[in-house]
Amino acid sequence: MQMNDSRIAALVLACLGGIAAGTAQAQVKIGFMAELSGPQAMLGQDMYDGFMLAVEQEGGKLGGVPVTIVRRDSQLKPEVATQIADELIEREKVPLVAGLTFSNVAMAVTRKFAAAQVYVVSGNAGPSPTAGSACTPYFFSAAKQNDQFAEASGTYAKQQGYARVIALAPNYQAGKDFVAGFKRNYGQPLADEIYTPLAQLDFSAEITRIAAAKPDAVYAFYPGANGVAFVRAYGQAGLLGKIPLLTNAAADGTNLPALKEAALGVFNSSNWGPDLPNAENRQFVEAFEAKYQRIPSEYAAQSYDAARLIGSALKATGGKVDDKAALGKALRAADFKSVRGNFRFNTNNYPIQDFYMFVAAKDARGRVSLKTVSKPLPDAKDSFHAQCRMS
Repeated sequence: MQMNDSRIAALVLACLGGIAAGTAQAQVKIGFMAELSGPQAMLGQDMYDGFMLAVEQEGGKLGGVPVTIVRRDSQLKPEVATQIADELIEREKVPLVAGLTFSNVAMAVTRKFAAAQVYVVSGNAGPSPTAGSACTPYFFSAAKQNDQFAEASGTYAKQQGYARVIALAPNYQAGKDFVAGFKRNYGQPLADEIYTPLAQLDFSAEITRIAAAKPDAVYAFYPGANGVAFVRAYGQAGLLGKIPLLTNAAADGTNLPALKEAALGVFNSSNWGPDLPNAENRQFVEAFEAKYQRIPSEYAAQSYDAARLIGSALKATGGKVDDKAALGKALRAADFKSVRGNFRFNTNNYPIQDFYMFVAAKDARGRVSLKTVSKPLPDAKDSFHAQCRMS
């Protein structure tokens, strides 16, 4: 049978297309699960924006490998997170998952992903079990272990000689981890320890209790909208300037745009700040501000590092993700330049890094931002790594 010219041309083009498809590098799917709605959406959005900045800087790639990001909202509900995990494993068949804003969500899905040999690279949540007795080769933290921010605050409080401290936090896994971390490094009994419901936004009763006790300092861990409400209530009660307020999350980069001058003088300990003096951080802050018209937070910075960590692993494996051992080895190598400067993994897949104390102050452009005060914990390992036995 003879073919006309158009049919021959179509066959040639089809063959050429097949060859091109065969030689083109396959896209790698990466799940991204975070809180993207409700009162805590600002945290998940900052994480997503930081992650996507890294992807966009490489033209839709990480480590030179084309990637597709499958974004899902876990809604701060563990039951929703487990459904998303099933979808990412069974339908989307992702080899990697990033994001993870809250520890109760992380605890709900970590074992499920590990059983499916899906690597999780957390951009924020760092519950103590995943760093210690419940560690797994398939969970990597590109952020920190929850206690560590608080340990830096506890060390700072001890260095300042505060004799009586009241601690407050939401009543969930991370809240308990943060208060435990503060106490561990503070090294003496607290004057009071207050746990509040996770969704609570009215802190009038707690503020009254603090004012009556007259402690030397207050430590508070309140992320997102909870932190905005607490800091505002603290200031409105006239306690700022009288009783030092040491925080984690309450006066970080996600809350400062809402708090503005109300946050001035509030302390916040973290592994990252916009004024850290290294080249990677300077370009990150400049690029983030240019794209999103706001100062990045620690959530954005950690998630940006998570993306670049994944990129370093994909580059090392040539985009191959089926060899799980090779992918894990490449992640552990952490062959990328962190916006934090000092960054390497401990034996439990949690970072060894520096922790700082910052204070909310106006920057050179008159914006309320975070200014470095000191480095209470240099080159720090988390407190649970010795309990980790990788299997």
